[in-house]
Amino acid sequence: MQQWDDSWELPARGRGIWELTADLQEWLIRLDARQGWLLLFLPHTSASLALLENADPDVQADILDFLTRLAPDGDPRYRHQNEGKDDMAAHLRSLLGGQSLQLLIRERRLCLGTWQGVYLLEHRVQPRQRHLLLSFLGETGQ
Repeated sequence: MQQWDDSWELPARGRGIWELTADLQEWLIRLDARQGWLLLFLPHTSASLALLENADPDVQADILDFLTRLAPDGDPRYRHQNEGKDDMAAHLRSLLGGQSLQLLIRERRLCLGTWQGVYLLEHRVQPRQRHLLLSFLGETGQ
């Protein structure tokens, strides 16, 4: 078994949902990752990772709308608002998604369902630089 590690700087973007699936698959192809596990970790408290449907963009819009209703910006009940009205709401939203994913790799491909994709959810309004840590553990052709 081999281990390959990498760290990506993701483009600074404001609030939204950004698909990472194709970039992750390309990275695995470069490694010639045959089978094993891809571990992803996002070391941030106001962004998250998730597996979501990737066929209909309305899904992402509905998720953003739902998160807005669930954790509204500037709620007067929040004590923590050090970095603006979206600060505490972003922390709550990231709690729902989480900061890590473990993905199975078989036959050089991410094992995802037919309509699944890997996504970064940015919960802050202002663009922020994000980092993603990747580890592949398994068999490669190298």
